[in-house]
Amino acid sequence: MAGLKLVCGLVLFMLVVEPMGTAALSCVDMASQTVACMGYLQNGGGNRPPSSCCNGVRNVIRQARTTRDRQTLCRCLQNAARAFSGSSYRLVESLPGKCRVRITFRINPSTDCNRVR
Repeated sequence: MAGLKLVCGLVLFMLVVEPMGTAALSCVDMASQTVACMGYLQNGGGNRPPSSCCNGVRNVIRQARTTRDRQTLCRCLQNAARAFSGSSYRLVESLPGKCRVRITFRINPSTDCNRVR
């Protein structure tokens, strides 16, 4: 039940931060496709995230085709990562690597998403 509340809270937060229709890829899209990662993140991770999580991460990254999409993805990931603290934040940051996917920016509060290309 707490996990469901967290997911709902993240989706609502992302709706406020990134209004729908500003990019082909939205924070809501990202959240819905990566919901399978929540258990992994909440339980402190493990060796590898579940395949359903990695499939969602791959899909989201694949959908970020334009510069604007990648900048939106950057902001969404930063905001989602802020919902976690300590080691959980590091898990969010490590997801692309653990899923063997490359992104062109670091998931970090100091990343300037406006510079992502």
